[in-house]
Amino acid sequence: MAVLAGKPAPDFTAAAVMEDGSIKGDFNLKEYIGDDYGLVFFYPLDFTFVCPSEILAFHNRMNKFKELGVKVVAVSVDSEHTHAAWRNTPTAEGGLGPVDFPMVADKTKQICRDFDVLIEEEGISLRGTFLIGKDGMVWHQYVNFLPLGRNVDEFVRLVEALQFHEEHGEVCPAGWNKGDEGMKADAAGVADYLGKHAGEL
Repeated sequence: MAVLAGKPAPDFTAAAVMEDGSIKGDFNLKEYIGDDYGLVFFYPLDFTFVCPSEILAFHNRMNKFKELGVKVVAVSVDSEHTHAAWRNTPTAEGGLGPVDFPMVADKTKQICRDFDVLIEEEGISLRGTFLIGKDGMVWHQYVNFLPLGRNVDEFVRLVEALQFHEEHGEVCPAGWNKGDEGMKADAAGVADYLGKHAGEL
């Protein structure tokens, strides 16, 4: 698997169902993200099992992502029409209902290949998630095999960690959460931090 962390995020243009339910035939990732942070997540298929729980978990945290200046984008190999049908199906019937982020149709599977999350023999993607900074670089990538759902709160934490690093120039040690002390990235900073927190790690 390709390691994209520390490299520019692949760009793409494809059809997508937008937040308002309209279909945009030429949705472009970089244009959509603009000067914000981006969180691109891949899931295997519409109308399946773990996938709707993850998509709704992202949807239910969109107020927080918006507060942090993060544009969320979902991608699967289904068509834009299947995405629209799933959005138009109530949750009580196995659907999603409206969700507050675009759902991209990777019908050629090229986006999945570019992010290296495609299971070629099955023609579907792994559960990959990519945090893109304002600099267009991938700061974090996370990939699960099909049965394992993601913890969406972890992506909120990672955005907050990236923003803390950008604001303060310090690094975020293990288990860092918003409001915690950071670490200066030098020998003295490590010694100072571990002297106070080693037992809590």
